[in-house]
Amino acid sequence: MGKLFGTDGIRGVANEEPMTPETVVKLGRAAAYLFKTKAGRHSIVIGKDTRLHGYMLECALTSGICSMGVDVLLVGPLPTPGIAFITRSLRADAGIVISASHNPFKDNGIKFFSGEGFKLPDEMEERMEALITGREIERLRPLAAEIGKAYRINDAAGRYIEFAKGTVPKGVSFQGVKVVVDCAHGATYKVAPTILNELGAMVIPVNIQPNGININDRCGSLYPDVVKKAVLEHRADIGISYDGDGDRAILVDETGAVVDGDHILAICALDLKRSGLLRSDTLVATVMSNIGLELCLREAGIRMVRVPVGDRYVLEEMLRHGYNLGGEQSGHIVFLDHNTTGDGVVTALQVLSLMVKRQERLSQLRQCMTVCPQLLVNVRVTEKPDLGSIPAIQAVISDAEAQLNGSGRVLVRYSGTESVARVMVEGTDTEQVKFLARSIAEAIEKELG
Repeated sequence: MGKLFGTDGIRGVANEEPMTPETVVKLGRAAAYLFKTKAGRHSIVIGKDTRLHGYMLECALTSGICSMGVDVLLVGPLPTPGIAFITRSLRADAGIVISASHNPFKDNGIKFFSGEGFKLPDEMEERMEALITGREIERLRPLAAEIGKAYRINDAAGRYIEFAKGTVPKGVSFQGVKVVVDCAHGATYKVAPTILNELGAMVIPVNIQPNGININDRCGSLYPDVVKKAVLEHRADIGISYDGDGDRAILVDETGAVVDGDHILAICALDLKRSGLLRSDTLVATVMSNIGLELCLREAGIRMVRVPVGDRYVLEEMLRHGYNLGGEQSGHIVFLDHNTTGDGVVTALQVLSLMVKRQERLSQLRQCMTVCPQLLVNVRVTEKPDLGSIPAIQAVISDAEAQLNGSGRVLVRYSGTESVARVMVEGTDTEQVKFLARSIAEAIEKELG
């Protein structure tokens, strides 16, 4: 079967290993066993995005969990951060999200939250894998009344809506603000427009008709041109693009310019610093964040800590040192004062609140950061050997670094969720950045494509 867990839970093509009902039943049993740590009844929340095969996996997980004597609380389609919140709100032992986030419809995934709403550490995921492949819990089968029950939680969306609205400062109203919101036919399709409407905004929602197979289909956070076109057409003040599970947001200002996670981090970090609310005057970002973010923060007296790509690594660093703001260029932003994981809805609400409080357009707010030329190239690969073990690839990378001569960065890594090598080159000369990125990508394609 190979290693199940990647950087963000388990992902794969639906109905192929490991995303088959047979394996997912075992996963449910293993999860129930691990989280059943105290006396009395236990419960695990299960939520999902809008993929058709979510029903199949939801049933398999429910069966496995109930077979171990643990109850299941079904919340239906809800953003990933909403499931983290509901897990805490219902005081469940754990939460499970069935989603492949921004991946295409054919994929699906499963990720876990602890009862406190945090993603699981590596050692717990490794323990779960061992239980799935081993025989330790094979004969543990509660009988009769000890078998778990499944309950439908009908007010989950309403609870999350009220929680999200509560992150907006008192007295702030979005009256008169025109907002385009692209929900990618995904998990935010109901809650995001409702939240914005109830806060007073004039909402123009797009891609809110999920049919089970159109999630992320040329829309959402990977396709900001969709919301850009709508912003310009409707003369809106801001556009918001969510991914399929709503844990990230990419924004578009009133001129049609894309405002990515780096810009959002800069805008929010500077505001928290001014308010004296940025803990330790530190922001956590990843190795993918533009060097322009680092320069912007340094000028304001804010320290930036870089971690490997993946929101879990951002969160781990934040928890380790008590920081309260971190995130990724992809728009996955963690506001630990509000939620325990990246929350695209909360992210958009914080930026909208700033626009209202400061009476500034988003195009003005984003001027705080100047982007250095950066290019990201994805290369499809058939295998993922250690890149350092392939001399031809290492030679091209070393040559690129020598040409940059300290005025830029090269980062080459594998995706944790797809069969892709990601090549990032950053520097002061746009043409040089393009040339070097293409050279490295071609070398990888030749060796591994």
